[in-house]
Amino acid sequence: MRYLTHYLSLAATCITLTLTSSFSLSANANTAISFDNDNSLDSIEVPLPPPESNSGICSSNITTAISSIIDRSELNQGKWAILVQTLGGTNIYSLNPDSYMVPASNMKLLVTAAALQEFNPDNQINSTSISDWIKVTNLNSDNAHANALLSHLGGSQSVQQALTGLGVDTNGYRMRDGSGLSHNNLATPRTLVSTLRAMYDGRGHEVFLASLPVAGISGTLKHRLQQTTAQGTVRAKTGTLRGVKALSGYIDHPEYGTLVFSIITNQPINQPSAPIVQGVDEIVLQFSKLTSCQ
Repeated sequence: MRYLTHYLSLAATCITLTLTSSFSLSANANTAISFDNDNSLDSIEVPLPPPESNSGICSSNITTAISSIIDRSELNQGKWAILVQTLGGTNIYSLNPDSYMVPASNMKLLVTAAALQEFNPDNQINSTSISDWIKVTNLNSDNAHANALLSHLGGSQSVQQALTGLGVDTNGYRMRDGSGLSHNNLATPRTLVSTLRAMYDGRGHEVFLASLPVAGISGTLKHRLQQTTAQGTVRAKTGTLRGVKALSGYIDHPEYGTLVFSIITNQPINQPSAPIVQGVDEIVLQFSKLTSCQ
């Protein structure tokens, strides 16, 4: 009996410590905006995998399917902007694709794409190759690396020139930093999709693609979309700030080939993060299971 009492006392102490630690982490993530980082926030926000059926979704039903997600009470308080295209530029789905949105760390896609147009991947920053620098920037969503890379480029004007060479509209974004931490950064889903399409086989594409997290496997997507059709087939950059969730990248699709997508939502800053992350993931899953209705 003495041993049982001692065991129960230890268990209660562990539970109390766990709850206290969890509350402290959540509070810090919501109040210290200057320290927001995809990697740290993703370690806090680990929603349960969204329910998934084995059946595909007919392309004619995709609008209804997406609406059923973003119309939920916990997701419809803000704005959604989405664009999904084939590599050739054919629209699969669009919702507010030209709306300016706060994209959080999706800004890193623009900076790293520009850097690969301007520098040889073997060039170095602080004794680290550009290739490895970009990998840390995107895979781990490292803010310091992103801002240093922007400085090495010579600022936003240099990014603009490089992206113009890729065919990206200069009116589609406003860059205030390289990390995406500033809420004054703006980008449209079309800008991000255009950049991703250009980089799929553009200069530096091997480094660029290898730097993106893979769903359920690596980087800031390691703990998301596990045990779904998206695991291992979605390669994308996350974006996380208070009130902002974004995911932009590629879907290796069995029927459509490679799909290019950008999903951005700007919500009230007091909205719980987990349902928003789950909503973004469910939208990606819908496209990963898309069929042509034949």
